Amino acid sequence: MSEITDTARDRMEKCLEALKTNFGKVRTGRANPHVLDSIMVDYYGQSTPVTQLAGVKVPEASMLVVEPWDKSSLNAIEKAISQSDLGITPSNDGQVIRLPFPKPTGERRKELAKECRTLAEEARVAVRNVRREANGKLERDEELSSHISVIMDGNGRWATRQGMERGQGHIAGISSLRETITACVRLGIDVLSAYAFSTENWKRPQKEVDLLMHLFATTLVKELPLFHQENVRLEFLGDIESLPEKTREVFEQGLSETADHTGMTLALAVNYGARAELARAARLISQEVAEGALALEDIDQQCVAGHLYTADLPDPELLISTSGELRLSNYLLWQLAYSEFYVTDTLWPDFDRWELLRAIRAFQGRDRRFGGVSAK
Repeated sequence: MSEITDTARDRMEKCLEALKTNFGKVRTGRANPHVLDSIMVDYYGQSTPVTQLAGVKVPEASMLVVEPWDKSSLNAIEKAISQSDLGITPSNDGQVIRLPFPKPTGERRKELAKECRTLAEEARVAVRNVRREANGKLERDEELSSHISVIMDGNGRWATRQGMERGQGHIAGISSLRETITACVRLGIDVLSAYAFSTENWKRPQKEVDLLMHLFATTLVKELPLFHQENVRLEFLGDIESLPEKTREVFEQGLSETADHTGMTLALAVNYGARAELARAARLISQEVAEGALALEDIDQQCVAGHLYTADLPDPELLISTSGELRLSNYLLWQLAYSEFYVTDTLWPDFDRWELLRAIRAFQGRDRRFGGVSAK
């Protein structure tokens, strides 16, 4: 695991812990034991946290009861609470200290909401700064891949392990794709391609196929605002003309609405099979030769590549395969000739930005020779 990503995750978690602590100190009119966490008591000449000297109970929603283990410290604890910034007057009956929390007024509620928004925004900025710093270190450390491709495998197995129907795994996988898209945009990746539905997937139970077609359509509609926000351009790899009419219409809408976007390209392979793609390229080239538009001697690797679905995209530099499967599953057979492979046992619904960063770090450590001699 990358030291950079480990450090970033630890720092982000500390930011969230700090936010949780700060929220706990906000006086909302409800009794919250955490408001006492920062109060120190002069106990036999030693500055001691009140929580180490007494038990704190919440007998009712608007009342805290502080019960010192050493009754001789009662007055010292009461004094410390009174001198704190809690703004609450404690009462001492000789055994315990009671702290009543008055209900906030309407004006006070507005102030509390503003205070919480400020705390949340400060935490958000802190997390964003940690992420930006980590991304910068990754970029400076070694060049990032310009095209990352993902075989999203393991949805069905994930659902089965959770005791759910397979379809629930596909639904859960949408969140992983969304997180991966956002992370790639933040990292400055030029192209993200993903294997969503193969030509062989039509063999699955009709119920599952129907669900997938429905998810493709509804998800794309829901995610279009994200594509606009992140300036993502959408492409499809595969024969989308053969898809159900509703799904095809939504795909065409997505292509139209993002055509002018200049950010990352998201290429979704739907109704795609590499062998079918190569056969299609052969037919197109043959037709051009027959029509006299292309000479036989002009048919080379560049010509073939120009007739594939990925004609306007660079070849993937990094292929990520989830669920531990060591196979290509008829995916981008031509384009993956010199790609680096990263295989993880993580099932696709559990794949997140941290797993993505692990894959990128593994890629950055590879010695890419392209058939030549190592440059290292």
